[in-house]
Amino acid sequence: MHNRKRKRSHRITRARPGAAPGTLVADPSAPKSTVQVLCYSPDQLIEQPLTDVRELPALLARWPVVWINVEGLGDADLIARLGETLHLHRLALEDVLNLHQRAKVEQYDTHLFIVAQMVAAGPPPEAEQVSLFLGQNHVVTFQEGRPGDCFEPLRQRIRGAVGRIRQAGADYLAYSLLDAVIDGYFPILEVLGERLETLEEEILARPDRRTISTVHEVKRDLVALRRVVWPLREALNTLVRDESALVTPETRVYLRDCYDHAVRIIDFVETYRELGADLTDLYLSSVSQRLNEVMKVLTVFTAVFIPLTLIAGIYGMNFNTQASPWNMPELNWVCGYPFALSLMALLAGGLLLWFRRKGWLGSGPARNDKPPDRDRPT
Repeated sequence: MHNRKRKRSHRITRARPGAAPGTLVADPSAPKSTVQVLCYSPDQLIEQPLTDVRELPALLARWPVVWINVEGLGDADLIARLGETLHLHRLALEDVLNLHQRAKVEQYDTHLFIVAQMVAAGPPPEAEQVSLFLGQNHVVTFQEGRPGDCFEPLRQRIRGAVGRIRQAGADYLAYSLLDAVIDGYFPILEVLGERLETLEEEILARPDRRTISTVHEVKRDLVALRRVVWPLREALNTLVRDESALVTPETRVYLRDCYDHAVRIIDFVETYRELGADLTDLYLSSVSQRLNEVMKVLTVFTAVFIPLTLIAGIYGMNFNTQASPWNMPELNWVCGYPFALSLMALLAGGLLLWFRRKGWLGSGPARNDKPPDRDRPT
């Protein structure tokens, strides 16, 4: 049986028990932190790496929207300096470094803190925590530093001034980032749906242990997706429902659409989970049906050969015909042997024909299952 290797990280980096709230502890094995800044206005754009955190105040004063993207969480000092410069709450920064957070929205005095799970396609799909801070004219995102993300199409839209993103504020940028995270779930669900359809065909054609093992893997992937999508829906509902000076009414309309997408994802996940459970039942039914077919064939062979064995046993008793004329007169008959064989053949053929007429062997004779005419009295 083929088993897929799964890489699961159970290590949770946290401060020591009893440490002060807001203590920042980075995972020593985490990638080194790098900062990329993207600043834009309706007619201008700059994109550059940030080497000194002290450059941020000048950028925030000059540009209407500043996107600060931090990849890698291995430098706690850099993250602390960013927090001091942008006045980010220490408890929120602690959640940035403490991975495996549930999706949530927390409101502070000068910014909103949003946690979401970005899912990367692969066998199996892996979730990456994305932490987002929304300020008056800036957005700060923290990623774990894995290769690739779902934000590259958004960067292309900003560079090409596609849509209204260059005319909107930081809240629309935050919405666009959340929308990119949510849209990243749909290709993964499409792949899982196609795998379930393929598995259904394999189960109907020839079920085996490898197929049911793959079904269980898909079900585990769906459970993992459900675990990260359900809190995300509640977080988006909080953004839509709660009033905030940082989110304009125009952007809240787009957030409602984002919430609808999250609900659709949950519907897909629940539907696929039910389909996975049905495939398990279908596998068990198919295996049971194959076993019944084998048992039926064996039973037919047994039922055919038992009478033949009876005839062979009778003619194998070899009673002496000289002692009595009733003792096996066929032993001295010139056609005795062909007669016994013919009797066996006729009996076996008759049994097979009777089994077929009863529908126990092959398709059997066609039966008239047409329902009675309702207009004709019974």
